[in-house]
Amino acid sequence: MFTNKSTSELRVFAEEIRLATFREFSTLSAGHIGGAMSIVEALAVLYGRYMAVDPANPRWRQRDWLVLSKGHAGAALYAALCLRGFFPEEQLLTLNKNGTSLPSHCDRNKTPGVDMTTGSLGQGISAALGIALGNRLSNFDSYTYLVVGDGECNEGQVWEAAMAASMFKTDRLIAFCDYNMQQLDGYTKNVMDMGDMAAKWRAFGWFTQEVDGHDIGQLCDAVDKARGNTGTPSMIVMHTKKGNGCSFAVDKEANHHISFTPEQIEIEIENTKAAITAAKNAC
Repeated sequence: MFTNKSTSELRVFAEEIRLATFREFSTLSAGHIGGAMSIVEALAVLYGRYMAVDPANPRWRQRDWLVLSKGHAGAALYAALCLRGFFPEEQLLTLNKNGTSLPSHCDRNKTPGVDMTTGSLGQGISAALGIALGNRLSNFDSYTYLVVGDGECNEGQVWEAAMAASMFKTDRLIAFCDYNMQQLDGYTKNVMDMGDMAAKWRAFGWFTQEVDGHDIGQLCDAVDKARGNTGTPSMIVMHTKKGNGCSFAVDKEANHHISFTPEQIEIEIENTKAAITAAKNAC
């Protein structure tokens, strides 16, 4: 159930997730590439080292759970699940197509390994809190992981759930904030400036860390510390780049849902293959 990959192997796994995500998009002309690319390393760390899951039994009751509250980044999660063996690789090419089990936003009733239907921003943290509390009542020692977007933190429901999680001392709830400073309509500072994101979570009673969200080692260290924390939920604020690893999306303002050509995707596929080779050589 655990793969327990080394840090260098996790770097390879991250690039493999990125490659699989590009392949998903290769049959389309537009998609949520920006937000998918910024969480690739976090997914590699979770599914490559920490999460107790069983691809042969996706609904195993005592598994670790992941709620991808920013459900529009589902393509990256699908790639990670596929690489862990939850479904065949050819299924990735059905992304967003009629009859697919891989819809644009995550759906637990369609995709093996997806623990919660998400996409209506702000609601995922409430679901994750409920899951964590339910597992505690059942005396399970499983962890519930949560990924929220920084733009999503404009939603008041996020902070209501944050207060409740702290109140109930939900220390097996570990969250990641994808702090890429962009959201659907532009830069977060221009849409709704959240100020010091880490300070906010600390003020709400969460054990809070800040890391480079594309640095595998920093992510692993942060998860280790979060898993060792007791008495409070944990938040890992990941400083990321929206569209990281995708040359036509990164550092662009309008990169939430972006159009692209087959030629552009093919370039990214080849670049990522080269990155995988380099990462393997560094192992």
